[in-house]
Amino acid sequence: MAGVTRAMASVSLDEVDRGILYALQEDARNTTIAEIAEAVDVSASTVRNRIEEMEENGVIEGYYPKINYEFANYPLHVLFVCSAPAETREELAAAALDSHGVVDVREMLTSTRNIYVEVVAVDTRDLTSITNNLASMGFEIVSSEIISNHYVRPWAEFEYDGERERERERERARRERNSK
Repeated sequence: MAGVTRAMASVSLDEVDRGILYALQEDARNTTIAEIAEAVDVSASTVRNRIEEMEENGVIEGYYPKINYEFANYPLHVLFVCSAPAETREELAAAALDSHGVVDVREMLTSTRNIYVEVVAVDTRDLTSITNNLASMGFEIVSSEIISNHYVRPWAEFEYDGERERERERERARRERNSK
């Protein structure tokens, strides 16, 4: 969501939610609801409801393909590390996302190197045009780095551990009994 600032809301995730997120991070496209349900030991309808709830409250913001731009005939995949004035940083980040060749913009909270702009280009002429456009928008380009690979993995804290969940349930039940 370019240019949209969401209020930071705290969402309480339990072990099942985290297990669902882990499975989606591993392979959201090829993992079925039934497979996720089996992995986190709940029904498929529970998984569907939990995913819908996490989408509605902003925990899950979207599902994106991982594209090999070189295989798609865009051989230049570059990360520009930029500086932008703090007072216009958010506006510039949103505007950059709408620019030719830009596929990702990351806004950093602090530092002078506060905007990372990922671009793809077909050749050096295209890359020069993208560079000039970013500079004309008000970005100071600190460095440009050619991206050769990008690796991701699910965050380990989301991995489902059924025994840990059962222990939490036992502890909750113990507290409820003791509070009566």
